[in-house]
Amino acid sequence: MSVDDFWNVVAKARESAADPSDAEDVAEQTLRLLVALPADRIAELAQPLWDLRAQSYRWDLWQAAYLINGGCSDDGFEYFRGWLLTQGRETFEHAVADPDTLANLPVVQRVVADGEFDLECETMYGVVWDAYAAVTGSMELPNEVIGRYPELGPSWDFEDDGEIRRRLPRLAALLMDQSC
Repeated sequence: MSVDDFWNVVAKARESAADPSDAEDVAEQTLRLLVALPADRIAELAQPLWDLRAQSYRWDLWQAAYLINGGCSDDGFEYFRGWLLTQGRETFEHAVADPDTLANLPVVQRVVADGEFDLECETMYGVVWDAYAAVTGSMELPNEVIGRYPELGPSWDFEDDGEIRRRLPRLAALLMDQSC
């Protein structure tokens, strides 16, 4: 199965979710759809999911997660990327290409307005393994998943207001200026 197949499952999950911006509901619907598949087909989706996780492993996206969630540990960044997967292919691809586009999402604007900065979804991050375990009773996939995160490259100070405004101007305006 391919990345396209994974995104097709997510699209169906978003369609069946009561609120497609509700990451936990989308993750639950994704799990429901995956457990309906044969175990070998579920296992085949592990590599595409890993590839998407690796694709989104970037400093600029981490900075966006740090801003949006009011801080972001290693695990927090993984769960943020799990949340991002629940938002669908178009949003994911735009955010990976330019994390500043997250400022345009109604769900991001809503959490800023509500003061609830917690866009994470741990469940989605491992949904393929959870589905496989539900079907087979084992987390051991029959196929090898080849995954390695790329080098992040040079970092910068996530708390340097000038650097944040330069790198992520729309998110900075939305998140930093709202508290003034």
